[in-house]
Amino acid sequence: MPVLLPPALDLSLDLLRCPTCRTRALSPDGGALHCPSGHTFDIARHGYVSLLTGARATSGDDAAMARARDRFLSTDTYAPIREAVARLAADSAPERATVVDVGCGTGYYLAGVLDRLPGARGLGLDTSVRALRSAARAHERAAAVAWDVFRPFPLADGVAEVVLDVFAPRNPAEFRRVLRPTGRLIVVRPTARHLAELRGRVPGTVTIDPAKEHRLHRAMDPYFEAAVTEQVEYTVPLTGRKILDLVGMTPSARHLSGADLNDADARPDHVTVSVLATAYRPR
Repeated sequence: MPVLLPPALDLSLDLLRCPTCRTRALSPDGGALHCPSGHTFDIARHGYVSLLTGARATSGDDAAMARARDRFLSTDTYAPIREAVARLAADSAPERATVVDVGCGTGYYLAGVLDRLPGARGLGLDTSVRALRSAARAHERAAAVAWDVFRPFPLADGVAEVVLDVFAPRNPAEFRRVLRPTGRLIVVRPTARHLAELRGRVPGTVTIDPAKEHRLHRAMDPYFEAAVTEQVEYTVPLTGRKILDLVGMTPSARHLSGADLNDADARPDHVTVSVLATAYRPR
């Protein structure tokens, strides 16, 4: 039986363009999206559509990482980050905004923004089909599309009032192309203090490059200028399950063994959450 077009995807269908033709719109037919040239993209039974073509995409969350992310974010340990993202987005966006979340993961932050903007619609892009299964049901107004952030986005020009990039890779040129001139880009990244207790006690945990902030601003400068930056920092206690999921949802999971994660003596009992959230305006 053909998969029905998910309501959220129908809501955002006008944003999409065929990734092969680049300029042609997509229309639904028989459980797939089609362009006038005949390119076809199946809608998964989990509710997302994959527009990926050609070479294999940059790897995203695998199944274990996506499950860990779902469990950890469901505890709302990162709720203050989500609230900051939603506040920055809502400060400049109209109520009926279009919000594009690049590297959306499970849709946690996109759902927070849509809750703040009752008339808005959202579209999440990610390479991980496992994460997209969650993103497709994260919010009734959030659609999910499999795509690689490092390629030109399968979106029309100037369609978004808000673009989100939360703990995700960045493509400044494409961010600028899909944003309206009055739109805002919200970028969230860790500071050097983020999860410092974890990095200090668990071998193999991915470190934060001290030059990362400088590289970010250098990459953004041709396309954007910073409008406002907020720091979100707080300390949270960690239980065994929560720390396993926190590590398991990050790239550190690929560098750690089971013994590293299960050594109770090496685990900190608390951790510092520390991020910067910047709203950028297009140049």
